[in-house]
Amino acid sequence: MSETAHKIFIIILSVIVTLTLLILSYIGFTYYNTALEERFYHTDHTWLKPSGGLGHGLGIFGSLLMIIGVSSYMIRKRFRSLSRFGQLKHWLEFHIFLCTLGPIMVLFHTSFKFGGIVAISFWSMVAVFLSGIIGRFIYIQIPRTIEGRELNLNEVKELKSDIGEIITNVYHLDKESQDIIVESTKKKVELYHANFLVRYFKKYRDNKKSVKQIKTILKKNNLSRIEKRDVMKLVKNEISLNRKIERLQTMQNLFKYWHVAHLPFALVMLVIMIIHVVVTMVFGYKWIF
Repeated sequence: MSETAHKIFIIILSVIVTLTLLILSYIGFTYYNTALEERFYHTDHTWLKPSGGLGHGLGIFGSLLMIIGVSSYMIRKRFRSLSRFGQLKHWLEFHIFLCTLGPIMVLFHTSFKFGGIVAISFWSMVAVFLSGIIGRFIYIQIPRTIEGRELNLNEVKELKSDIGEIITNVYHLDKESQDIIVESTKKKVELYHANFLVRYFKKYRDNKKSVKQIKTILKKNNLSRIEKRDVMKLVKNEISLNRKIERLQTMQNLFKYWHVAHLPFALVMLVIMIIHVVVTMVFGYKWIF
């Protein structure tokens, strides 16, 4: 998938999620704002209640989307023979899409009424969704190959380039500018706070200042617009790799701990959801068939 196609792919998935949320909110706005004890008399009650035409369908399709999202990504991740069917990161993005759209549908299926054992499944789903956002953040901090394989420390270090040599041989900058640019990409993490979060934000702020300073320096040198863009791309790539090298082990450990928290919530959600479906069928609740 080309970069342009990938951007279109992400935009389409985002638009589907956004439109679904907006349309369902619009359709049921008055119903969901009606007090629970008065909903029975609402004109849309038979349509929007959890066992209604739309409400029941949202529960079915929302559950199916989550099951497909989880199972398809797990299968693709565990069987390398399926690598010819797309990159793992694209499957992860599709997994996130289905597991975002699914909970939205389930939320409207409940008609914002939570109670009983199903409430445990619902809040487990919320926990899975929120922890998924955190997991996605941690995931993108760990350098990977194009196929999605996690890189080790030595492999990440091999990605670094000698920015000083490149700038000296390719671009015509004065000595002072070269030194400032090179130094800005070599600041050590030891210069920052011992606490990880404090260190992360201080480092982020310092990198932003360095990028701004380098942009000012490049304006003073006789470089074309394309050359300035290439130098900035080189600098940002170097700074990004430095950040990833500094926090690689921390992020890898966090990702392991994240799995320990994410998986149990997903299993609880799945088990109770299955119980809910079985009980619904036993009591004779049917949809359109």
